[in-house]
Amino acid sequence: MGTHRFDHKKFRVKEGESVKLSKISTKAGDEFGGKAQGVESLEQDILSLQQTQDRLFASNSRSLLIILQGMDTSGKDGIIRHVFRGINPQGCRVCGFRAPNSEELDHHFLWRPMRFLPPKGMISIFNRSYYEEVLVVRVHPKFLDAQNLMPYKKLTDLWKRRYEEIRMFEKTLTESGTSVLKFYLHISRDEQRKRLLERLESPDKHWKFNAGDLAERKLWKEYQEAFEDAMEATSTKASPWYVIPADDKWYARAAVADLISGHLDSLDLEYPKVSTEELAKYSGYVAELKQEST
Repeated sequence: MGTHRFDHKKFRVKEGESVKLSKISTKAGDEFGGKAQGVESLEQDILSLQQTQDRLFASNSRSLLIILQGMDTSGKDGIIRHVFRGINPQGCRVCGFRAPNSEELDHHFLWRPMRFLPPKGMISIFNRSYYEEVLVVRVHPKFLDAQNLMPYKKLTDLWKRRYEEIRMFEKTLTESGTSVLKFYLHISRDEQRKRLLERLESPDKHWKFNAGDLAERKLWKEYQEAFEDAMEATSTKASPWYVIPADDKWYARAAVADLISGHLDSLDLEYPKVSTEELAKYSGYVAELKQEST
C-alpha cells in the first residue's frame, strides 16, 4: 500500500451535494511546500501506479474507467501525458471524444462509450466523454437537431432524463467490477486567458490553438452552470466526481495521480495464485532448465 498525500474527501462531490464552482479554489492546496515537493509526490505515485496496474492486469478481475472533463486548456492532455507515462500500454487505452459522427448520432448517446469501456484487467481514459451530451450540447442545444430524438416537453426534462440514464449506466459498470473515477479540472477564467495567449504567442504551440475556443470562452457562465448541474446529479458514492484545482498544472497532476493510485491500492488486488499441485512441480521445472545450461 502506498502513502498518499491527498485527502480524497477534499475534492470529492458528495452525493446530493450542491456545487458552486465560483466558491471552490482553482489554486494549489497546502499539501506541499512548493512545486518541487508536488513533482516528487507525482513521481512516487507513478511508481505506485505501475505496480497496481500490473496487479490489475494480472488479476483480470476488475477494471478502471477514468473520465477527464474541464474547460478548454484545463490540462486534460497534460494529465494523460504526465500521470500515465509509466503505465504499460498493453493495459491502457485513451479515447478522445470529439463531435459525434453520423453513425454515433443515429444511436443513443451512451452507445458511443460502450465500445471503449475497459475489459477486465484494463484501464480506459476518456478525454472528455459521454458527459458532453449534458455539457456542450446543453450550452448549444442546436446540436440536438441532428439527433432525431423522441419528443420531449422541455429541455430541462431532457437533461434530467440524461442524468438519470448516466447514473444507471455508471451503476451498472460499478456493480460489474469497473471503477468509475471522474475528474473535473477546475481552472479560473484568468488562467484560461493566459494559456490561450501562450498558445497564440508561442510558435511551437500554435497547433494547439483553436479559434473556436474563444467563442466558447464567451459562454463561461453557461458552461460553469452545466458542469455544476451535471456533477450534482451524477456524483455518487460508487462513481464520484472530484473537483481538482488546476491553475497550477503540477498540483493537478499530483492530485489526480494520488487519487487514482489510492483507489487502486484500496482494491487490494493480488497476483493470481498457483495451485498447490502445480507449485509442487516447479522444483522439477527449475532442475530441468538448469540442466540445459550444463
